[in-house]
Amino acid sequence: MRQLLNTLYIQTQGTYLHLDTDNIRVEVERERKAMLPIHHIESVVVFGNVLLSPFLIHRLAREHKPVTWLTEHGRFMARTETPVSGNVLLRVAQHGCACDAEKTLAVSRFFAAGKLQNQKRTLMRSARAALNDDPELLRQAARDINGQIGCLPLAKTVDEVRGIEGTAARIYWEVFPLMLRANRDFFWLTERSRRPARDPINSLLNFVYTVLANDCASACQSVGLDPQVGFLHALRPGRSSLALDLMEELRPVTADRAIITLINRQQLTPRDFVLHEGDTVTIKDDARKLILAHLTDRKKEEVTHPLTNRKTPMGLVPHVQARLLAQHLRGDRPHYPPYLHR
Repeated sequence: MRQLLNTLYIQTQGTYLHLDTDNIRVEVERERKAMLPIHHIESVVVFGNVLLSPFLIHRLAREHKPVTWLTEHGRFMARTETPVSGNVLLRVAQHGCACDAEKTLAVSRFFAAGKLQNQKRTLMRSARAALNDDPELLRQAARDINGQIGCLPLAKTVDEVRGIEGTAARIYWEVFPLMLRANRDFFWLTERSRRPARDPINSLLNFVYTVLANDCASACQSVGLDPQVGFLHALRPGRSSLALDLMEELRPVTADRAIITLINRQQLTPRDFVLHEGDTVTIKDDARKLILAHLTDRKKEEVTHPLTNRKTPMGLVPHVQARLLAQHLRGDRPHYPPYLHR
């Protein structure tokens, strides 16, 4: 298991990054702000008007350290793809599985089961601290999702798996605001919407899911998997379907939990958002920095992995799951074991 390294996030507009011997030199308006050793950096994520020198991009590519470009407000635009590492036989096995309806169905069931189990556990955890009638409503939603988990073995097609996952998602999002204990009127979620975000919660979800998807794409590549060839998510040009598959089971316990925690601690408040004409919402720069800092700290927290029973930094869980998936695709493991948060 390789050491968990840092992802460098650059949000300050007008920042210039360039190569300085074995370091990334960070400049704003020609003033040096930092010198970061390249060997300490795993990947670089930049927001909006941030420039990287060609020599730095080349060096990062040679060392298989991807660069991700997002808009100033966090929408994914592009990502460098360095030569994929790993055995070519693994990618052949992955593509073969994606072309086999029965194998694709089996893997999709496990991805969906992991997501639904973690949604249920997130609801039950929040129910312990909820007030008034909220605990019973959250527990009932958890029971309803548990019923959908029981339907997964009966699904005969991937579309049916997606339908079960969609039903569970509706149950989950209907009670999501009940997990919030501060500024609930402002953060109330009416429905899940992606682009553009129509309310503060959706703007937060879109942002943290982009960060998580980037982590999962890196994890797929680190073990030699093709991040674009997925199972639960349909293949689509320009979409990292496997990375989206891998992140499904991690959404409730990493991204959703981060948002719930920051709101309940009142580290995120209505002052951290800009409401625009046309009912769109964006997150202010300082709030994005706060979220990224929280996610970075969360990556360092150790959890006991349910399969290995070993203490593992949360930031390494996507890499562990990618490796377990690779073992299944190679035939070394009878099924893919999703990550179930304790």
